[in-house]
Amino acid sequence: MFILVNLKAYPCDPVEVASAARDVAEDSGVRIAVAPQAAHLSRVAETDVETWAQHVSPVEYGSHTGSTLAEAAAEAGATGTLLNHSENRLKLADIDGSMQAAERADLETIVCANNPEQSGAVAALGPDAVAVEPPELIGGDVSVSSADPDIVRDAVDAVTAVDDSVDLFCGAGVSTGDDVTAAADLGAKGILLASGVAKADDPRAALEDLVSNL
Repeated sequence: MFILVNLKAYPCDPVEVASAARDVAEDSGVRIAVAPQAAHLSRVAETDVETWAQHVSPVEYGSHTGSTLAEAAAEAGATGTLLNHSENRLKLADIDGSMQAAERADLETIVCANNPEQSGAVAALGPDAVAVEPPELIGGDVSVSSADPDIVRDAVDAVTAVDDSVDLFCGAGVSTGDDVTAAADLGAKGILLASGVAKADDPRAALEDLVSNL
């Protein structure tokens, strides 16, 4: 199971969360990564936690003010990137362009999708994983694996039908070890979450709970 903690733009201490994630990963043997703001990539990477970018732009070196260059993210310590999160949606051509940029920089890719149909469509682009996240559940207290398990099952089937080498991750509302177990039972190979850790009073305790059943 792979757990990716997206810090979004929450007012948390990225180094504190990263240090907690590193320690819990080492203690549990579970793969845990943190995706901070682009400006915090190097600080987070310096903790030795696996570090991911929240986004890279579909651009190469050149005149692209305001873009996130994949090579710059990699140089700052990122080893992977999210793409097409519901809060930063991309056109299909731009997803493809960002994936090409990530490949140039040797970054792993997780592409987000709203539903099983979109999951199958983006799987055709060949990311390392697709994360299914119904937008209405993002940031809430109910996980998609509990609220509508068929979404996860159908997304697994849709992705596998297109490319069985692409993993399916589960996101939206995941915050407990039971949520992680439920997602794994439905066929998910990873978890994408944010507020359950980034907004927790004790990030380490939240992370320990997430891996408690693994």
